[in-house]
Amino acid sequence: MMSSPRKPDSTWTIVALAALAHEHRLAAYRLLVEAGPAGLPAGEIAERIGLVPSSLTFHIQALLRAGLISQRRASRHVIYAADFGAMNSLVGFLVQNCCGQEMPVCAPSCNPARPSAKQKALLAKGKSA
Repeated sequence: MMSSPRKPDSTWTIVALAALAHEHRLAAYRLLVEAGPAGLPAGEIAERIGLVPSSLTFHIQALLRAGLISQRRASRHVIYAADFGAMNSLVGFLVQNCCGQEMPVCAPSCNPARPSAKQKALLAKGKSA
């Protein structure tokens, strides 16, 4: 279930970013974003990111408290899903004054970009070092 878009403030943004500031929570969140509104059962999330269920529970709770994901019961399973309203609010807050303008004016500058050839080379060099 997705919530209606929230009006983010600095306090909520800090909580949301703090919840994402861990490799396992970020991996779980990205997996849930990829899964879409249908979400994924807890066991599948744990398996796909290589965590035991008790460790996953700890990390999922941080994402729930931040309001970045939702949960629902489906029979014996707990299904988690990204809250896309919250995600869009967070990203919107971060780029709210992109280039000092309103979003429509500088949207091309704020679109996520793929790494350039130079960035890919630097990344590859860093991994081999």
